[in-house]
Amino acid sequence: MNVNINAPLCAHKDTLINASIAQVWETLTDINNWPAWQPDVSSARLEGPLNRGVIFRWKAMGLNITSTIQELSENKKIGWTGHSIGMQAIHIWTFEVLDGGAHVTTQESLDGWFPRLLKLFDRDFLDKSLSASLQVLKREVERRARVSL
Repeated sequence: MNVNINAPLCAHKDTLINASIAQVWETLTDINNWPAWQPDVSSARLEGPLNRGVIFRWKAMGLNITSTIQELSENKKIGWTGHSIGMQAIHIWTFEVLDGGAHVTTQESLDGWFPRLLKLFDRDFLDKSLSASLQVLKREVERRARVSL
């Protein structure tokens, strides 16, 4: 699974989280709990066990999104496709141990008429969105890691 590098919006970001990969994985893949720690997500519901082919429906920044898990390798990689009005997304997360923490990489592409329009108003929208998502994830995972000490 790869992002669409020819899509109107395509971005790649990474960060180091001071926690184990298992802690990052547990937080990110607990999709039903996303609204509790992601301010842009108002609802999220996984329609079955976490597995390839399983659908989850969520609402982020006012958009209703239907996503399907396409790739799943525990503590290593998760990727999904998603669609909303005028938009198709491919989103991939990968994890590796680095400097005693979890190196997390996320990449996403957005295709369709809505991303083309969005690009006219904010060329860096997806870069900023992925950076913000990583920072929110980092903050939540490190908070949970401190609490569990």
